[in-house]
Amino acid sequence: MEQGGRFSRLYDELKSGAIDRRTFIERSTALGVGFTAALFVANGVGAAGSRNGFALYQGQDGTPAASPAASPAAGGSGAAAPSVGTEGKTRGQDGELKLIQWQAPTLASPHVATGDKDFLAGSLVVEPVMHYLPDGTLIPCLITEVPSVENGLLEKDLSKVTFKIIPDVTWSDGTPLTSKDFKFTWQWVTNTTRSSNLSINQAVWAVIKDIETPDDLTAVVTFNQPSAAWFDPFSGGTNGYIYPSHVFNDDPTNGNDAFLTAPIGTGPYVITSFSPNDQVEYAINEKYRFPDKPYFSKVTLKGGGDAASAARAVLETGEYDYAWNLQVEPSVLQPMVDVGKGSMLVIQGTSVERLNLNFSDPNKEVDGQRSEMNTPNPVLSDDAVRKALNMAVPRDVIATQFYGEGEPPTANILTGLKAFDSPNTSWTFDIDAASKILDDAGWAMDGDTRKKDGVELKVVYATTINQVRQKTQAVVKQAFEKLGVNVQLQQIDAGIFFDSSAGNDQNTGHFYWDIAMYTSGAASTIPISFMSNWYAGPDGKNISQKSNGWAGVNSARWVNADYDAAFVDLGKATTFEAANALLIKMNDLIIDNVVLIPQVNRAAGKSAIINTLVKDNVAGSAFEYEYWNMANWTRSS
Repeated sequence: MEQGGRFSRLYDELKSGAIDRRTFIERSTALGVGFTAALFVANGVGAAGSRNGFALYQGQDGTPAASPAASPAAGGSGAAAPSVGTEGKTRGQDGELKLIQWQAPTLASPHVATGDKDFLAGSLVVEPVMHYLPDGTLIPCLITEVPSVENGLLEKDLSKVTFKIIPDVTWSDGTPLTSKDFKFTWQWVTNTTRSSNLSINQAVWAVIKDIETPDDLTAVVTFNQPSAAWFDPFSGGTNGYIYPSHVFNDDPTNGNDAFLTAPIGTGPYVITSFSPNDQVEYAINEKYRFPDKPYFSKVTLKGGGDAASAARAVLETGEYDYAWNLQVEPSVLQPMVDVGKGSMLVIQGTSVERLNLNFSDPNKEVDGQRSEMNTPNPVLSDDAVRKALNMAVPRDVIATQFYGEGEPPTANILTGLKAFDSPNTSWTFDIDAASKILDDAGWAMDGDTRKKDGVELKVVYATTINQVRQKTQAVVKQAFEKLGVNVQLQQIDAGIFFDSSAGNDQNTGHFYWDIAMYTSGAASTIPISFMSNWYAGPDGKNISQKSNGWAGVNSARWVNADYDAAFVDLGKATTFEAANALLIKMNDLIIDNVVLIPQVNRAAGKSAIINTLVKDNVAGSAFEYEYWNMANWTRSS
């Protein structure tokens, strides 16, 4: 492990003070550690129990491991991902794995998914070019090694990268995976001539100028400009999935509706049955490149219900093996854990539960749509109203009573990682000060509510059906009403709320309310994809509208020239320092303009796991969805 040894020596130099953080990051990147791993280690996230809650995977000598290069025989990420207690195991020997996911998936095609529920469903089938380990280290999945300057696969100026594809990998239908699929994916994701593609990753993959395919196992990617985030389109749980060109008849304009619920992939499983908003059944992909994996012969993903009943199905009854995303009060969860059938798995992350504010009018119809981007919200377009609401949210009560340890209140949208947690922002709960802001702005009390120029201070506040969210709604409503705000609450089934269908006017893409409360967060240490949620783009092309099939990800309809310029510059940043400064600037623009109201820095994973599953093999993090390495999940012997 020469590469790991070199990284080890660099790490020792950093700890001893022989080199500074910048030098460490630059040299580590050249070794192929990956910008992400270097960033984490340089910021003190390198040992179990560290302040950010990530444990760095270690090499055989106990030193922090570099981004591992998998040989073709190793087959990519399956060899590198956590795999405990799998010695001597054979394919399918552990029988059925039963997952319960209270937010039921509606599709399994990741490039058009808009909610975690859909990414999770697709991650058993479709794979990205590279994965992240929980510490942020990049590892290969469909390629032989992570490109670096040292191995010659990454240009020194970060303008071009070469991917060497693992030989003999096939799609589940037996067709070989080739470089043509890499190029096709780029063309399909960035295609704008037909609305049926509706990819949420257009902005992320648009940084690519061209992909050349000199042979079947080589893809050469040229970027529009050099970027420290060159890896972002190809990695992690959101962006990097490769689609099979032949299944789309080699046509980037082919939306292929069948692929939404029956994708063809290179992963460990294939979908045998998909009932949207209900249940997905998986069988082993017999073409999967690891002959001994996966260890479960069948996976059943049951959706629907609520988070508390999902927790109960694992922790109390043992009917299911794993329950995802348990947004349940600590006082409700603990008695279930005490039964003794399972335990909680909490992974610190970068996600933020927040109040998203709509800058457009959700009630006025223009050209067959509401929330049209050029129609200002009659209430929330007023800076004073947004600032007052921000000051009236009791974050400490919400975090303490409804979330618990490891999920603190926050003032930022970028949080959970020291590297980009802004030092310039803070939050205050002060109803009296908030009232004065409204008084000074001319919003005068008229009975129980305020009015200005004949407009009532009234908002519709929507979220998913979930006990914690309904209690949060009640607390926020009570605080807002003390200000003189008329608050109307709505609760919508999560399967509908996060369903991306263009005809669904109750989803977050349409955003036909004044306030929508939900969670998402940065999935990369240079989270270009996440920050695109507030980028308007030229002529508002990234704003969610009827004209783009509601695929624009800026559903707040906020337009800010300074933010847009910073977002463009982020894609051009070639150093950690430059990217970090831009991220903090963008965070501060969002917070200072009260584009949203952050409440709680949520865990990346807060799930229940049955005692018979090997807990150490679940490798969820802020950068990957929890099922990404399910090929290595197994029952204890």
